[in-house]
Amino acid sequence: MIPRVLSIAGTDPTGGAGIQADLSAIAAFGGYGMAAVTALVAQNTLGVREVHVPPPGFLDAQLRAVSDDVVIDAVKIGMLGSADVVATVDAWLSAVRPPLVVLDPVMVATSGDRLLEGDAEAAVRELCRRADLVTPNLPELAVLVGEPLARTWDAAVAQARTLATRADTTVLLKGGHLDGEQSPDAIVDTLGVHPVTGPRVATRHTHGTGCSLSSAMATLAAHGLSWPDALVRAKRWLTGALEHADELHVGRGNGPIDRLHELRPHIDLGRSWSAQRWDATASTRADVDACAFVRGLASGNLDRDAFTWYLGQDLLYLREYARVLARAAALAPTVDEQRFWAAASVSCLEEEAALHQSHVDPGNLEPAASTLDYTEHLHAASAAGSYAVLVAAILPCFVLYTDIGVRWRGTFEADHPYADWLTAYGDERFEASSATAARITDAAARAATPDVRAAMAAAYDRSMALELAFFDAPLRQRS
Repeated sequence: MIPRVLSIAGTDPTGGAGIQADLSAIAAFGGYGMAAVTALVAQNTLGVREVHVPPPGFLDAQLRAVSDDVVIDAVKIGMLGSADVVATVDAWLSAVRPPLVVLDPVMVATSGDRLLEGDAEAAVRELCRRADLVTPNLPELAVLVGEPLARTWDAAVAQARTLATRADTTVLLKGGHLDGEQSPDAIVDTLGVHPVTGPRVATRHTHGTGCSLSSAMATLAAHGLSWPDALVRAKRWLTGALEHADELHVGRGNGPIDRLHELRPHIDLGRSWSAQRWDATASTRADVDACAFVRGLASGNLDRDAFTWYLGQDLLYLREYARVLARAAALAPTVDEQRFWAAASVSCLEEEAALHQSHVDPGNLEPAASTLDYTEHLHAASAAGSYAVLVAAILPCFVLYTDIGVRWRGTFEADHPYADWLTAYGDERFEASSATAARITDAAARAATPDVRAAMAAAYDRSMALELAFFDAPLRQRS
């Protein structure tokens, strides 16, 4: 079943908090999100500019429009703003009685300013009794129990216990406002404390964290998870959302978290990264096809000495390429990818070397400038430590030779002077390996940040240009 989750909250036109954050958090966990707006907020990452609160009667109309038509599996409540709005929501909850209610009591701004008048604060305290889970930050927890702000974890746990007992509810205690390398959270109810530890993420982009966590908890509970299990899952997701927040580049202030970071690597954009780079390097590939060495190789008219010189340089190149492939295996995030790159490295050292050595004496070979340029480029990508950039630099050697080999396959006679060489790159097994290398690179690109994808593109394009230089070198050095 797909959970149908209703958010009752204010807006954020930049998408960082409020119902916009709630809807994306609900979607991140496979829920169907709905929203009833309590307030229209003109805000951005730098702050709030203006708030417009529609008449409570319109909020009631929104709520009843949803519940009259849709079965609601969970409700998340955020910004309410006034005692009249709280009363409207309370009356609707009493009439509809949704199976799960999560209350994020938006009462204190990040600056520490109180957001509600006294009568509204009292109304929110009473609303806690309607909630199955209440998710205050520490300043809000202090307001709810009428005590000073907790400065230690133990003091915060004591306040959470007090709220859980008074309101006969469960509390999600959040330790984000405390100091230390760890950022603990806990589910606190009348039976005990269920802590969930986690690292504190060093980022200033935390806008909408509370909204997102409460919506995630509502959705996970609607999936059937217990509150402690839901917190374990939601906290892992939230930690990643904070870790990826800097990559969004939204706004100049306290930016949003990346709620879709777990889904982003799996989004199919219709055309793969490798296909896009292949198209982007069309002019370089056309130059490869047009170069005298490649045309002579295809026709069989290529000077034998030039071919022998090329083979010697290719042998030196493949020795280094094998090392780079082994480095890719070491960096690979999965066992399957590790096996693929390791097998490709062995292929360079065994099968390809054997083919080269049948044509050229490997002794006393010195790398040409074109060979050094290419291998140094690959080793630089390897040394940088980015798996995504490394596989992008590796890929052109696979796909370019495969393209040439496939197009030449079946176009030459058995007595062609370079038949064994042409056959090797037209081999269907090499074609399959090339396709696998492209799929691996595409997966790395989907998981990468925009900056890393830009570095991948530069590495790929540079490798393609160096392939052209490598093909040009044999005849150029003899002219």
